[in-house]
Amino acid sequence: MPMGYVATTALLAWCTFFAVVAPRRPRPLATLSFWFGLILNEVPFVGIYVLVASTALAAAQGDLDSTGAKVTAAVAAVATIGLALSAWQGLRTKQVVGRALEEGLGTGWRDRVHVPLRRHRPWARILLLPVLMRRRDVHRIPNISYGDAGRRNLLDIYRRRDAPQNAPVLIYFHGGGYASGAKNREARPLLYRLADQGWVCISANYRLRPQTTFPGHQIDAKKVIAWVREHASEHGADPSRLFVAGSSAGSNMAALCALTPNNPMFQPGFESADTSVTAAICLYGYYGHYFGDPPDEPPPPLQPQGYIHRGAPPFLIAHGAKDTLGTVEGARNFVAQLRRASESTVVYAELPGGQHSFDVYHSPRFEAVVDGVEAFAAWILATPAGSE
Repeated sequence: MPMGYVATTALLAWCTFFAVVAPRRPRPLATLSFWFGLILNEVPFVGIYVLVASTALAAAQGDLDSTGAKVTAAVAAVATIGLALSAWQGLRTKQVVGRALEEGLGTGWRDRVHVPLRRHRPWARILLLPVLMRRRDVHRIPNISYGDAGRRNLLDIYRRRDAPQNAPVLIYFHGGGYASGAKNREARPLLYRLADQGWVCISANYRLRPQTTFPGHQIDAKKVIAWVREHASEHGADPSRLFVAGSSAGSNMAALCALTPNNPMFQPGFESADTSVTAAICLYGYYGHYFGDPPDEPPPPLQPQGYIHRGAPPFLIAHGAKDTLGTVEGARNFVAQLRRASESTVVYAELPGGQHSFDVYHSPRFEAVVDGVEAFAAWILATPAGSE
């Protein structure tokens, strides 16, 4: 019995089940779906490579003669089919995002966009180097302080090496349930892509539990916006064209930033700073009560739904249909409330087969979302205020 082949196939079959089926209940099983299914759900090609190579090696060595080895090969075949299904769902994202843009921006949205948009995804990176993030033309300036909380108040700047002028700005907040995470972990394909296209992108840390609780995280997010207003020109950026984005808990923070411009509750000591934003981009967000509230205190308003208002800026929201941590039902409810109340554009893309944290790798799914973000932002920047 080729035990190495058996062990490899068993592990990949286990992870493939959680990637493809992704059970959302009960809660412990949903957590397993996230941790074991995430990688293969986004980069299923890697699993296919390993299964095909290990099966071919076992066959070349004459190790597939026993009954157990034949069963293992059958399991490998089933897992490969499952991974192919996962890959197909990722590939479908391009059409889903395209339909979402047409629904949210109108069928003629391309006529307003005057910048070249990417026609083809980076297949070499997707298929061969999904973890390679750096781009030769982009310079990352790390660990700039924007507050007095040490390493939790540091930000990184991504910009072209040829020093752009009057560039639009994207501020990004990482996920982690307000208790973990870091500025250089998620959404890097998006940050590098936009920076390569002439944007100035900023990814920021913020204070986490138990160091702070609500609204401490949100105050830090507002501090980042205030810092950009003050220092953007030093890095070739135009702070009047400022987008906020985030993943998971960071998506909640980005949405709340967009919905609470210049709110003194979130700006103690810097109330005069302009913290309004041009638009918000929310990736697999958590939309609900802040879950770190002390049990003996009344919770703040439902976040960010409790702050939705008529003058909200445009939103692009992308959420996985199989998200086991931040439910797709929560995203749908947030979108519905935004569309009822806001006078601005709301684009919603529900990603087939998408799990939480779909922005970690260069994958067909996230690269399609990156293209959608770029198109949405270009449309917003080309659309005069009040004519959406």
